[in-house]
Amino acid sequence: MNKMKIAQKAILDWDLRGCVYLNHWSSHQYVAKLFKAVSRLGDGAFWYIMLAIVWGMNGLAYFNQVIYIVLAGSIGTLIYKLLKRHTVRPRPYQVHQVISLGERPLDHFSFPSGHTLHAVLACTVLGSIESVLLAIMLPFTILVGLSRMILGLHYPTDVIVGASIGFVVAMLTLWCAPFLGIVL
Repeated sequence: MNKMKIAQKAILDWDLRGCVYLNHWSSHQYVAKLFKAVSRLGDGAFWYIMLAIVWGMNGLAYFNQVIYIVLAGSIGTLIYKLLKRHTVRPRPYQVHQVISLGERPLDHFSFPSGHTLHAVLACTVLGSIESVLLAIMLPFTILVGLSRMILGLHYPTDVIVGASIGFVVAMLTLWCAPFLGIVL
């Protein structure tokens, strides 16, 4: 077996072990309820509330920035949908009987985690505008990433890649904004 296949197998083994370990926590009723709620809020409701708070703190003149942030979220969605369509990685609960499904998935494939991508993107952009909100958004973002694995919907690498894409899109958004005459 060549070095690439050995490394690939090691990553897949680590991915499965991490997913099984975190998914085990969903067998506790209160843990499962907490992470189901986090996952549902991570569908968008929490981020829309944070966006409204940022908009409220900065006034109605902030409308152009809100549109720009929504555009960044759309770019993140496009990237994640393209990756899901081309990688077609099954979700952990579909492949491994030891992993239990804790919440219904929004789509069919696992890679990357769209919830985590958008949580990191929103946290980074909105946190750069109103850093006081990071005290709420950062812990929630971490909980979103954990929820995806605890609920059996994603592997750790799905979450890591989703977070990485979200951070890169957010940083590009923050970098491009001044060139477009938008002060974030």
